Amino acid sequence: MLPKYKRILLKLSGESLMGDKSFGLDPAVIEKYARDIKEIVDLGVQVAVVIGGGNIYRGMNEGETGIERAHGDYMGMLATVINGMAMQAMLEKVGVYTRLQSAIKMEQVAEPYIRRRAIRHVEKGRVVIFGAGTGNPYFTTDTAGSLRAIEMQADVILKGTRVDGIYTADPEKDPTATKFNTITFQECISKNLRVMDMTAFTLCMENSLPIIVFDMNKPGNLRRVVSGEKVGTLVRG
Repeated sequence: MLPKYKRILLKLSGESLMGDKSFGLDPAVIEKYARDIKEIVDLGVQVAVVIGGGNIYRGMNEGETGIERAHGDYMGMLATVINGMAMQAMLEKVGVYTRLQSAIKMEQVAEPYIRRRAIRHVEKGRVVIFGAGTGNPYFTTDTAGSLRAIEMQADVILKGTRVDGIYTADPEKDPTATKFNTITFQECISKNLRVMDMTAFTLCMENSLPIIVFDMNKPGNLRRVVSGEKVGTLVRG
């Protein structure tokens, strides 16, 4: 069966790579994600990946840490490169060609981010992992994911989370929360549903880039999403 989406951007949180740990990386989780990505690459889907850095460093309150916001954000960007290197190593272990591109120059470990080169890589079947966010403080990795997806002319952003879609409230806290199968950008804003940070969300809305929020931890879900099955929640214009 032909996949519904030809080119996707997969956004993963850094926390998802922790598994059951309280900090750092769980190799079993990274390998599972790598095998899921390989499954869709084998279908012919072109894949780019953005991973957060919250498992290693998250921006903390300047008043508590004494670290100014911009400085802390750069620390978080470096954490995303560590996660990107881990994902790259695991993808290559399972037989997927990759390129790691960084928005901050570090030639020994990653290519600099060059849009046209990144597009050429995915056209050749390589998975491109984008590290170091946008390269600027005050922007989240959600915003980096939206920006890169638009630049790469991706068909959709797939936001892999630990819940199976968007709910009226946090389903982990509120058992009465109900799930949306599809929802518009405007409805998300009017209902104050925090799908992504507002900068990232607005970028997607203004560029008519759909977002699918789904449970990345359920086996086979990534393949089902790219095949067009109704998995998770679709946010559309």
